[in-house]
This record gives sequence, structure tokens and C-alpha cells, in this order.
Amino acid sequence: MKMVCKKMCVVACVLVCLIGLSGNAAVAGGDVLKMATTTSTDNTGLLDYLAPVFKADSGIELQWVSVGTGKALALGKNCDVDVLLVHAPAAEMKLVQDGSVIDRTELMFNDFVFIGPPSDPAGVKGASVKDALGVIASKKASFASRGDNSGTNKKELQLWKHAQLAVPDKETWYIQTGQGMLNTINIAAERDAYTMTDRGTYIKYESNWKGNPPLVILVEGDSTLRNQYSALAVNPKKCSNVKYDLAKKFIVWMASDKTQKLIGNFELMKKQLFIPNAK
Repeated sequence: MKMVCKKMCVVACVLVCLIGLSGNAAVAGGDVLKMATTTSTDNTGLLDYLAPVFKADSGIELQWVSVGTGKALALGKNCDVDVLLVHAPAAEMKLVQDGSVIDRTELMFNDFVFIGPPSDPAGVKGASVKDALGVIASKKASFASRGDNSGTNKKELQLWKHAQLAVPDKETWYIQTGQGMLNTINIAAERDAYTMTDRGTYIKYESNWKGNPPLVILVEGDSTLRNQYSALAVNPKKCSNVKYDLAKKFIVWMASDKTQKLIGNFELMKKQLFIPNAK
């Protein structure tokens, strides 16, 4: 069972989803692992691809709620799930340090890209991230930000600061959608705006448009754009209700040679979405 929560009812949806997960576990009478994850692992189809294999290998049913990484981390800290699969290393390490989560394991990465109209009205194609953001700000070109405290949003805010620019959150050309990545891309397309996305979600978007999407990649390859995904178990010493044994099995399985190969082989349009890098 898969659930994606929309903007206006994220908290209520998460609570309903988690109650539903517990109820289904009781009915089925089997092992159920509850996970909070970022929208990109869900939108791309990666979890739909991996979950049946995990069930076949372990007998454990993986059920997840897909939200921005900030909300996913909060669900872990609040003892509402057993395991996390997210992509905001700095925020993750804060939870590791306060003891809310343990066993952080890097699993895979891709990169972020800046996309925009093919006409590229601000003229950023091929520029560095720093230069591209500088041009967008100086020309007041429309830019769509997720504005939702997700891993992608956290990274975008870091990049404005890295470019020595103030985050333009008060500017009319800076559109804060408060939504997930695919919705934000669609809003950017409607507004002829630029936005930043992880490459995996962009490939899914491109696939939805049969290879001819309204927005195209304009800035990529910068060393600042790496996008690391990691799994973390909720600490049973902080949350006595969590299924740490199942979470640990999932993390070990995700880092195994078999699963790392599956992740590496996951493609859309003959393009690899994630690069496995478990140690």
C-alpha cells in the first residue's frame, strides 16, 4: 500500500496513513515495516520496484508514507514510523546526534539539476550554479521553489547562500509552491519558470511527457549538486513502540550487493535514476 500526502492535508493524511498501516498489519498478521520517505523515491517508482523483492526475501511488508524530508524526519523523531529513507544529510545528522535515529547508512545518490523553459529567458544554460542563481536574481526571472522544508528545498536554500545571495523569499518572482517535486515542476512549467529538482524525478517527469517535456535541463554537473540518500532506523531507546529489528533488516537488505545492483539497474527511458553507493 502506497500513500502520497498532498499539500493542504499533510498532517491529517500522515496520521490516517499510519493508523491504516497499523490496522492492516493486525489484519494480515504478518510483519509490517512502516517507513517515512521523501517524495522522489516514491514518485520515481523505485519503492514500487523494490518493495515486492524485499517482501519475497524477508517476508516483511514495506509500507510507506511519502512526504518532504523535513516531515519524514519529524515522523521519525515523533516515533510514528520505524525507518526513514531520506536525502538531507545535515538534518539527518542532527537527529543522529540527539539520539532520535541510529544506524544511518548511505545507500545511493543522484544529483540535482536546474530546469527551465527551452527558450531559457534568463540565459543560464551551461552556467555554474552560483552564476545561474545570480543571473536569475538579477533578471528577476520566475523561479519555483518547493518551499516545504524537503531535502530538495533545504539544498536549494543552501545553494542561494553558497552563491552569496539572500534567499529571495519576499520577491514576487520567487514562487513558493509548498508542494512536492512533480507538482512544483508542473507549476514551474505553467509559469515559464525555472526550478531545481533531483535528476530521478526529472527523468520521471520527462517520461510522463514521452521524452518531450515543457522544461529542460539547463544547469547540471556542478560539484555542489550531489544528492545523497540514506536510511536511518528510529532509535528503540527513544521510541519503545518501533520495530527496530525489522528496520535493521531493511537497512542491511538495502545495502546488500543484490539490492545495490537492483538500484543500479532501475531505469526509465533507458536512463539510470540512482547510483548505488553503500559502503
